Amino acid sequence: MKLSIINSIRTNNFHDQQILQRITEMWKEAYNKLNEKDCIKYGVYYEYESNYKGDYSLSVAVENNNAGPFIEIPKSESYDIFKVDTTEEQGIFNTWKKIWEQEEAGTLERAYSYDFEKYYPNGEIEIHIAIVTSNPSFT
Repeated sequence: MKLSIINSIRTNNFHDQQILQRITEMWKEAYNKLNEKDCIKYGVYYEYESNYKGDYSLSVAVENNNAGPFIEIPKSESYDIFKVDTTEEQGIFNTWKKIWEQEEAGTLERAYSYDFEKYYPNGEIEIHIAIVTSNPSFT
């Protein structure tokens, strides 16, 4: 999937004291740059330093926009998809918290390649987490 990057930051969930403010500002600036407001928007997480506790890059991106720069999410990725409860004020944060808890419990093995939040025009939000898949060995 090829996406046009609208805006990006580099941050850390635990060591960036301004993380919420920086992410909010990034989304506001990106939204102001968008010509088509009713398109699907993505929050793409990539260039992970280590795991969810390390630094990473976050970009707001859209499909079908010929303006660059671009980010390419490989088609070979496998994902677990988490639906966000948008009736909760902290729905996105609570979903990420659930993802981190599953990872800590060993029930989610993340690939740390490309993860993304998908924002639909109807208000639905999904978080797609790239997972490690084991390839069967043929002998």
